[in-house]
Amino acid sequence: MTLAIQKQALLFDMSLKDASAYNIQFLDGRPIFIDTLSFERYKEGKPWTAYRQFCQHFLAPLALMHYTDVRLNQLLRIYIDGIPADLAASLLPVTTHLRFSLLTHIHLHARSQRYFGNKPIRKAKGSVSRLAMNGIIDNLESTIRKFKWKTEKTVWADYYRQTNYSTEAHEHKKMIVSEFLDLVKPATVWDLGANTGTFSRLAGHRGIETVSFDIDPAAVEKNYLECLEQNETKILPLLVDLSNPSPGTGWENRERMSLMERGPVEMAFALALIHHLAIYNNLPFHKIASFFSSVCTVLVIEFVPKTDSQVQRMLDAREDIFSDYTQEAFEKTFAVFFDIKNRVQIKGSKRMLYLMERRP
Repeated sequence: MTLAIQKQALLFDMSLKDASAYNIQFLDGRPIFIDTLSFERYKEGKPWTAYRQFCQHFLAPLALMHYTDVRLNQLLRIYIDGIPADLAASLLPVTTHLRFSLLTHIHLHARSQRYFGNKPIRKAKGSVSRLAMNGIIDNLESTIRKFKWKTEKTVWADYYRQTNYSTEAHEHKKMIVSEFLDLVKPATVWDLGANTGTFSRLAGHRGIETVSFDIDPAAVEKNYLECLEQNETKILPLLVDLSNPSPGTGWENRERMSLMERGPVEMAFALALIHHLAIYNNLPFHKIASFFSSVCTVLVIEFVPKTDSQVQRMLDAREDIFSDYTQEAFEKTFAVFFDIKNRVQIKGSKRMLYLMERRP
């Protein structure tokens, strides 16, 4: 979208002076460019001012995810103005030197920055014609379009193939969540630990603005691709680790808001999640309940007992020190923060679904 806007701007003798990824937001499933102050008048011969920023915010991260490891996108949490060219060049495989576009836009770009880094800044004598600039933009566009990530099989991306739910239990769970949605009629939902978005779609299909969070990039990618394929405009899949959520970043930690500052929303789902937080991440119920009360008004949460095969699988590799992990302790602790409005046992399992409303 950023490159398409730059090409369109040139037709009107304008140009983008900024190419930050933060200038793109999503509305109804579509990317929207929000920074109208990024436009400046185009001057014939002047290089593209936003070229370096575009490479750092878009090209470098996508190349690293494509050629090296998808988890390297987390570098964007550290480098708020994009991944530096020299760092990207050092992390990319040697074979990328053989690809003309990456050699030009990343490796030679990084070498140029190192060479001129300590030298006095002088006004550039060379010029870039409009035709040449369009050529650069076309090359960046064709390079990025070739980047594809073949999602690897992961525990969470294939969760529904390995789950211990029967078909009956899975359908009953969907029915209960649907009934809770119809009862509350929230305008916004956060699905925390959404996996590939099965339950997010229950909200999205009702026209509810839904953010679908998960820790597994493969699950998030599958969710996003299905949203595109099905034209599901009310669901936005995002990569989030709830045990280490996105913090406030930038100047005074206020330039970009933290996850918690972006709430609270009217309703949150925490389905098949509590045991991961309490056992895998060693978080006490009090901390979990406090977090949920800060991000939502109404909570739909599933309690997974210790006898459940998924919990037993977690405990196979560690000592069971979780004596307080009981349904009674769960209800007692959450009742400090929420009024429990309803509880329903999922058919064919010992799991329980709760509808809770935050206390004033």
